[in-house]
Amino acid sequence: MRIRDLPSPNHDERPAGTPIDTMILHYTGMRTGEAAIARLRDPASRVSSHYVVEEDGAVFRLVPEDRRAWHAGVSSWRGNTVLNSRSVGIEIVNPGHEWGYRPFPALQMAAVCELCLAILERHPIPARNVVAHSDVAPDRKDDPGELFDWEGLAANGVGLWPAKDGAAEGDALTLLGAIGYRTDLPPPLLLRAFQRHWRQEKVDGIADGGTLARLNAVAALL
Repeated sequence: MRIRDLPSPNHDERPAGTPIDTMILHYTGMRTGEAAIARLRDPASRVSSHYVVEEDGAVFRLVPEDRRAWHAGVSSWRGNTVLNSRSVGIEIVNPGHEWGYRPFPALQMAAVCELCLAILERHPIPARNVVAHSDVAPDRKDDPGELFDWEGLAANGVGLWPAKDGAAEGDALTLLGAIGYRTDLPPPLLLRAFQRHWRQEKVDGIADGGTLARLNAVAALL
């Protein structure tokens, strides 16, 4: 994989002894990739990511993996907070829900998959910790959203996707907590985040039978 370096100043040291055990995927949510990269490299913005993947599959490295990029903000997953300290962040160019959300092209998804696999070779990141920005910040973020091909990534060894649904039973909040979501937020917020990742055909924040079945299936993979 060819990676172009476009260094960003927006990073600092990772805390000593903190493992890199999480991968967070985002969409850029801006009109163009060029505008997104410019913002991620602007010292005044105080945001960055380790990588950006363009719609044509071009990959850019903005921050070295051994440094802490500023991509996740206030975040939580499986009891860990301040996830910038322990994660690799990948921004995937897409205008997002605000500017005309659209499917992610095949070339882009192939590049994302190849990049993720390379990162997983370097760091002991379990499949359960390959997550969306909306998973770790469900009260603030929707990305990369319900059009992102999580199932295809999982089929190639990146993240989790259940082969079949589980039983349509149980307490939704308990299942969400078992998967990794913080549970002190309103359940509809958490359910929408879960659905954007694992039940993309129905993003309504309702714990119907299909959502409960998918919740049980994902929880069973952990």
